[in-house]
Amino acid sequence: MGKKLTVYMIDGTAYGPRLSEIGNWVGKAIYSPRATVNKIMNRSEFDNPGIYCLKDDPTDKAFDEKIYIGEAENIKARLKTHLSDPKKDFKEVIFFVSKDELLTKTQIRYLESRLVQLAFEAKTAQIDNANSPNIPTLHEADISDMEYFLERIKLILPVMGFKFLVQSTVDHKAIKNDDKDKFTHEEYSIKTNSFNAFMKETDQGYIVLKGSEAKKNLSKSCTETYRNMRRKLLETEIMIEEDTGHLVFIEDTVFNSPSAASNMILGRNSNGFTEWVNKDGCTFREVQEITNARTD
Repeated sequence: MGKKLTVYMIDGTAYGPRLSEIGNWVGKAIYSPRATVNKIMNRSEFDNPGIYCLKDDPTDKAFDEKIYIGEAENIKARLKTHLSDPKKDFKEVIFFVSKDELLTKTQIRYLESRLVQLAFEAKTAQIDNANSPNIPTLHEADISDMEYFLERIKLILPVMGFKFLVQSTVDHKAIKNDDKDKFTHEEYSIKTNSFNAFMKETDQGYIVLKGSEAKKNLSKSCTETYRNMRRKLLETEIMIEEDTGHLVFIEDTVFNSPSAASNMILGRNSNGFTEWVNKDGCTFREVQEITNARTD
């Protein structure tokens, strides 16, 4: 089922501060580049309690962004503190508040804890929080409300350019029964004399399956992008080294192209459209051509 997301450009520019809301949701999001935060800080939303995320360039090039997650009973006061702190550099900020009843201190601490937990689990961004804070105790009804609030936060974040909750691996527990078919597509493989790897194309992306093996060393021809990708997989322990000397995926892992997946398997620049083959020996490209011909 679709969702209606409203984005209002506060200063009328495409890259300036924005307000975002989802129909029938009590929350709202305010996004701003650091350079324009002071210009909009007189808005009433800044005086509310809420949860916020600061985004900056990563110090580890294996990741695309560095994120700090925090909570505050007064967003304006907390952001002023960060703006004056030379150790807390950031380029963009987004925060979430309630439009109606104000979030309680315990509720925003719950949201902060869960958001940090999900950020670490996603293994996508460099998380600047030292650790995941303990989740405070809430009544069952409040937990339900906050989890619903959190689901809306997860929808808005990537739209606003914050990708840190986009999973690097497949969270099977989060997949609803109605979505199981997304992971039942045709399986492809890369088989060499020394190791095997398997992949499925799904609505989530190109999934290299748990247990797939990969060449340990990268060739000199591999670009920096793919070297950083391999380093990220190792640092987050999505891939680990086996006694055989090969690397193995210990989780179903999402890639944005079949070639990115095959590069990580083969340890060199490769064309995933021809490297991946199905059980009948057809390449991924050949299967795509057959599928496209049927839909014409």
